[in-house]
Amino acid sequence: MAPDTIVLVHGFWVTPRSWENWIAHYEAKGFRVIAPSYPGYEVEVEALNADPAPILASTVPQIIDHFEQIIGALDTPPIIIGHSAGGAFTQILLDHGFGAAGVAMNSAPTEGVRVVPLSQVKSTFPVLKSPANRHKVVPLSFEEWQYAFTNTFTEEEGRALWQRYAIPANGGILWGSVLANFQPGHQDTWVDYHNDDRAPLLFVSGSEDHIMPPAIQESNAKHYKSNTVTERREYEGYAHLLPAQKGWEQIADEVLDWALTHAR
Repeated sequence: MAPDTIVLVHGFWVTPRSWENWIAHYEAKGFRVIAPSYPGYEVEVEALNADPAPILASTVPQIIDHFEQIIGALDTPPIIIGHSAGGAFTQILLDHGFGAAGVAMNSAPTEGVRVVPLSQVKSTFPVLKSPANRHKVVPLSFEEWQYAFTNTFTEEEGRALWQRYAIPANGGILWGSVLANFQPGHQDTWVDYHNDDRAPLLFVSGSEDHIMPPAIQESNAKHYKSNTVTERREYEGYAHLLPAQKGWEQIADEVLDWALTHAR
């Protein structure tokens, strides 16, 4: 049986609201679509901006466990599509045996990927400029958001999306992802790159993405040595907030077709 459920995993600095167009698009095709929030993020964007305490309390293991409980309760394995940090979480979920197929869009890297383009350094500098941010939530100003998320959008478009989607990010999680490659043992974003039982995985990149440039996904994909499907696609002219950029419908359809074709 082909999967009839799609699970959408959001990234940092946004909530499931960032998937609103994709939810409606896939539901119109007859799919059940689930876009869970991270634990504690169940309130609206405006409430998280007013009181970001739940963001600071979140951890990667809690997030993964939350999604595993949701997916594990489904009757059949779903297609999992994650964006940004959600792309890294999608990789972890697949490695743990969840999902019929996965799509990692503009994905943050899993442990062991050491490529750090300059545009990524600039995009994450609001968090990484101070170790003190490991114990804080860090919002992005509009100018920082426009560079990191919507650099191919008009200023008017970028500002509207910043106002509708943007929340602070957990500085501790972001610092942890940077330090993961320099600490002994498996860290929160570790996956087994030799796992032959992992479901098929597609990496999707936007050529103009500043915060997670294509070089990161290319390196991440090359780390996989398992005997299962791992592929990569790049879309010309797209920024990090690819799910909201004009033309997203074609990408949504193409990644869904890929997932249905390769679903186990």
